[in-house]
Amino acid sequence: MLQRLFDLTGQVALITGASRGFGLEFAKLFAEAGALVVINGRHPETLSTAADVVRKHGLVETAAFDVADIQAGESAIAAIEKTHGRLDILVNNAGINIRKPLQDFTLDDWRAVLDVDLTAIFALSRVAALGMAKRGHGRIINIGSVLSIKGRASIPAYTAAKHGLLGLTKSFAAELGPSGVTCNAIAPGYFETEINKELMARPEFVKFVNDRTPLRRWGKVEELAGAALFLASPAASYVNGHLLAVDGGMTTTF
Repeated sequence: MLQRLFDLTGQVALITGASRGFGLEFAKLFAEAGALVVINGRHPETLSTAADVVRKHGLVETAAFDVADIQAGESAIAAIEKTHGRLDILVNNAGINIRKPLQDFTLDDWRAVLDVDLTAIFALSRVAALGMAKRGHGRIINIGSVLSIKGRASIPAYTAAKHGLLGLTKSFAAELGPSGVTCNAIAPGYFETEINKELMARPEFVKFVNDRTPLRRWGKVEELAGAALFLASPAASYVNGHLLAVDGGMTTTF
């Protein structure tokens, strides 16, 4: 019974931004749970290296495209549907951030972040949902942030995109629920990832995060994968429109 709750055998999952960090951890765990995992990234060489890692855990394929290229993303989903006859799970993990003082933040900066962190997710999810709804089953998992509900200086586009992503998650949950498709989001706190190397190199910022996190530390990438597996699995069949914070308690206390 316990194993069946988290079994993804026979399912096909697409995970964006999976050549490293969270996405790679998700891919490894999903493959281990029995899914055929299609990992996405922009660079074929890096993606191939990641696939070698995932292959040690189970079945994996690659789909190299930039999520900001809407047509490329739609074509990738169409190819998965044609090849495998289904796409059961979509994990929207790819994202970017630009940190600048407000006076230096340009409209081009704003558009670049929104294109990847919100518009691309809407476009991919909309197309993926068509097949899921027809089959009466599907899981869409959006990787948000504690900044889906909080605010920070110097990252206005990222904060706006992650707030918007929470609204998008709820809207998709409401519309797709009657078709048997769930849509949920995960809100990671501060994790030891490559994208956070600059922040982790600043002792004062590390202390800022630790002081505001009840567990008094940053998360490790492997500590997020279980939340994604839960939302993708039969164990979460009645969870819909939810934001699951995995943040060491940061949003509970501050």
